[in-house]
Amino acid sequence: MSNPDKKIIILTEDELRKTFSRLTFEIIEKISSLENLLLVGIPTRGVHLAEVLRKEMFDKTGVNVKKGIIDPTFYRDDQNRVGTRLIEATDFPTSIEKKDIVLIDDVIYTGRTLRASIEAVMHSGRPKLISLLCLVDRGHRELPISPKFIGRNIPTNENEYVSVFLEEIDNIDKIEIT
Repeated sequence: MSNPDKKIIILTEDELRKTFSRLTFEIIEKISSLENLLLVGIPTRGVHLAEVLRKEMFDKTGVNVKKGIIDPTFYRDDQNRVGTRLIEATDFPTSIEKKDIVLIDDVIYTGRTLRASIEAVMHSGRPKLISLLCLVDRGHRELPISPKFIGRNIPTNENEYVSVFLEEIDNIDKIEIT
């Protein structure tokens, strides 16, 4: 069983900033038109990650990429197991028709959140492309879903928990396992 007092820092603030920069360059390299790109954050930390990446892209390219929010709560197939939380409004600044969408989440584990997010996006329109970005891939997938953009692969035991801390929410940038 996991010891909640034992915390292992996986990424420090400096390492996390370098990871953001690398992910930004990967998106710039693989998405054909940044003007057609829509970064879509999944609450809660995915929304903040989308904003961090949007700012990074602007700093590196001068292109003001659009950012949206998708809340997949009502599209989950495991609501009775994971419960519900305060719903965040889905918000797209533009039509998603024929857009290149990068769905952003902090940690991928079973794949169920990303599956529900894809379904929620498809319910809102028909994008040209949906790519997935996760800051941490911890393995243990239950569904055949794999992000195109991965900050770090961090193999874990099923009883461990990965925590992502972001300056905008937690007043610190780091990733740790407990």
